Formats: sequence, structure tokens, C-alpha cells
Amino acid sequence: MGKSMYNFGKQVKEKAKLKEQIFRENPFDPRLETHPLGGKYKGYWAFSIDKSYRIIFQFLDATKAKVAFINVGTHEIYK
Repeated sequence: MGKSMYNFGKQVKEKAKLKEQIFRENPFDPRLETHPLGGKYKGYWAFSIDKSYRIIFQFLDATKAKVAFINVGTHEIYK
């Protein structure tokens, strides 16, 4: 799976914090490029930190008010 956020550089961590703030206000903000995943990750979603890094998450209720962050990393996290 992906790396701990402790293993990422400062720039990626800062971008991730900013994107998480945006996500908490609106998980479908266009700046996040939020999208559902398929295949073995069906039922999960992802949003972009930048061109290289993604965060995988899952909505925990029908209202999409509660989420669980599952993983963070490059596209390698989908393997």
C-alpha cells in the first residue's frame, strides 16, 4: 500500500493539508478531481493532491458526511 505521510517531502505534505481542507468543505470541489474507483477498489474514491499523488477514501454513510481515508501515494497505491 501507500506510504505514511511521514515519508513524504514537506511540499507534498503541505499540498495534502491544503487539499484535505478543501475536501472537508466540499469533497467534490473541482480542484480535487474526485472520482470513483473501479475494479478491486470499487466502492472507494480518490482525489488528487497533485499530478503524482492521490488519496484513496471511502464514504461511510449515504449522506457522504463521514469518510475514512484509506491510503495516500502515487498511482502505485492502486496496485
